Amino acid sequence: MTTPSAAGDGTHSAAQALDTPPTAVTEEDRRRDSRWTLPKILIWVAIALLGAVAWTMLAFVRGETVNAIWFVFAAVCTYLIGYRFYSKVIERHLLRPDDRRATPAEIREDGKDYVPTDRRVLYGHHFAAIAGAGPLVGPVLAAQMGFLPGTIWIIVGVVLAGAVQDYTVLFFSMRRGGRSIGQMARDVLGRIGGTAAIIASLLIMIIIIAILALVVVNALGESPWGVFSVAMTLPIALFMGLYLRFLRPGRITEVSLIGFVLLIAAIVGGGAVAGTEWGQAMFHLDRSVIAWGIIVYGFIAAILPVWLLLAPRDYLSTFMKIGVIVMLAGAIVLVRPEITVPAFTDFAFTGLGPVFSGPLFPFLFVTIACGALSGFHALISSGTTPKLVEKERQTRFIGYGGMLMESFVAIMALVAAISIDQGIYFAMNAPAALTGGTAESAVAFVNSLGLTGPSLTPDVLTSTAAAVGEESIISRTGGAPTLALGLAHIMHQIGGGTAMMGFWYHFAIMFEALFILTAVDAGTRVARFMLQDSIGAWVPRFRDNSWRPGVWICTAIMVAGWGYILILGVTDPLGGINTFFPLFGIANQLLAAIALAVVFAIVAKRGRDYVRWLWIIGVPLVFTAVITITASMYKIFSPVPSIGYWANNAKYRAAQAAGDDALGAPEVIEAVIRNTAVQGTLSIVFVVLTIVVIIVAAVVAISAIRRGAEDDGEDAPQPSRRFAPAGLITTRAERELEAQWRDVGAGHGR
Repeated sequence: MTTPSAAGDGTHSAAQALDTPPTAVTEEDRRRDSRWTLPKILIWVAIALLGAVAWTMLAFVRGETVNAIWFVFAAVCTYLIGYRFYSKVIERHLLRPDDRRATPAEIREDGKDYVPTDRRVLYGHHFAAIAGAGPLVGPVLAAQMGFLPGTIWIIVGVVLAGAVQDYTVLFFSMRRGGRSIGQMARDVLGRIGGTAAIIASLLIMIIIIAILALVVVNALGESPWGVFSVAMTLPIALFMGLYLRFLRPGRITEVSLIGFVLLIAAIVGGGAVAGTEWGQAMFHLDRSVIAWGIIVYGFIAAILPVWLLLAPRDYLSTFMKIGVIVMLAGAIVLVRPEITVPAFTDFAFTGLGPVFSGPLFPFLFVTIACGALSGFHALISSGTTPKLVEKERQTRFIGYGGMLMESFVAIMALVAAISIDQGIYFAMNAPAALTGGTAESAVAFVNSLGLTGPSLTPDVLTSTAAAVGEESIISRTGGAPTLALGLAHIMHQIGGGTAMMGFWYHFAIMFEALFILTAVDAGTRVARFMLQDSIGAWVPRFRDNSWRPGVWICTAIMVAGWGYILILGVTDPLGGINTFFPLFGIANQLLAAIALAVVFAIVAKRGRDYVRWLWIIGVPLVFTAVITITASMYKIFSPVPSIGYWANNAKYRAAQAAGDDALGAPEVIEAVIRNTAVQGTLSIVFVVLTIVVIIVAAVVAISAIRRGAEDDGEDAPQPSRRFAPAGLITTRAERELEAQWRDVGAGHGR
């Protein structure tokens, strides 16, 4: 047996000085484990061929319908190839991790924010934090343009852009003590670029969290079954946190099974509770009430210790999320539903769809944000996750691999949306201002769209709502209800028939709300870190995360910000998701451009040996900058009211001045004027700040390339005193080294 030893020049770490095994697998052993064999070659050739066939069926060999299994095969094969090959290129040439270096979690371990965390648990925590509403809402809304544009952007975009951003930001933040993207921008870009990045990040975070919360509100509004089931996840998560902390530390599988059983009981119990008079009275809540409840929850969850609520609930929601998505993918393979939605609809070319307005370029790329590329992920990858990473090489599995899984969630959401009847889809996702809110008016509107296939009838809408245990499914915008209906539509064909549709629908609503709430509180926590650091530049005490008044004040400020936007969205007459989501998508992608610009400057500062690989960051940076700035120009300057915020504002102001009530009652007109002014102003602020950051990053990068290697701001390396495998599946060398560490632990009575 080959005994792994520390890689490098033969120097001994502090761990070895204490007569412990090496803290990293040698390069020789790593090459041995990755050596190509005939079975490996055959497997990867088969994966490549299957992926090629799937893409051919989707893009070229299309009849009146396309089978949904090709979406699953195209996605999985592309992800596997991207992770195995492209992420390896990034690791080997661009980042170059060293497991002999201690991570911030090891150096600064404090039991609260810096905690060395098992890579599998951290993968779940990270995935749950990044995979909020975005991979559900964006693909569902973009389905109005047809299935092919969204499919290409989700799958190809994540491999070349989204996962690259998440991986590189996570790695460079980890090398800098877990600094936020705003802090890194200030260190790398200087005062002007850093200040612009911090302000933009904080404002964009407010918009992102508000829209995430709005999706939950729309999913749970006037749904007692859903409200009860989601409410029960909170005590379940608290129980899991206490169980892992005090009762059975380290028993992750055990507590996951217990949590899963309790969640199923909450869903089943929700149906029973919703059928009672007291259940209807207690849990049939207006959307405004739910919104205020989420605001209070966001504040409390963001100040609790991470081990008590966030980590166990994140792990549980990931367990549920991945399980449900894999289950849905398996059901698609078994049921093989035929997709009748065309590859491109007329709305892709006219830009005047009822779900959202704007041409395919650039609005497809900002509507489908999370799932392909998401700036919000840069905040998680530089806020909480780098403080928990146990070993440097784990960043590939957590950062790149976590984003691939989110992309798969987005593809499944897209397939679920296009698997249901087109008429039902538009009735669910068009705003109430267009559908009228009743079955008859919704049918009249949908049938006026000129869709292919049979006409929609009121009976179809009412019977579908009854089948899933809801009073109505009309104008349930936000993606979550559409995905839930699509999942129920597919899963009930596996077994149980239509009698199980109500269970599957609310099962999906519960698991969606569960992980969206995870993104809300994790995002609030990251925003609090950023705000504390920013205020700390003038009041140093605020940088102390253990100072509770500073924690509470900064949390309250951020919650008040996104809470205000949430209330605007809930009360928006034009449909909160339909009008606010374009701002969310643009802001999210502008933040991605900022993150990529910061990473671009960091890599340029590492030296000429890295410059030849700058295209890995430069390509997604340029593409993202072009689409987001173009989309911002549309929203600011377009004269079409359904596209331009200021054009719509002018339209309603004219109606208000003329006393014309054709657009709605006076309070409705006033609300639209207020909301469009907020949206238009934020659009201008976001795009200006982003352009400033990109220009400064380009200047810094060009200067660094000319001068050669210079200080890029990394913390001084310290030797690690622990070992952990890099990926989900341990290699032979890692298993051998793990055994040595177990023996040492047993010898010391640990």
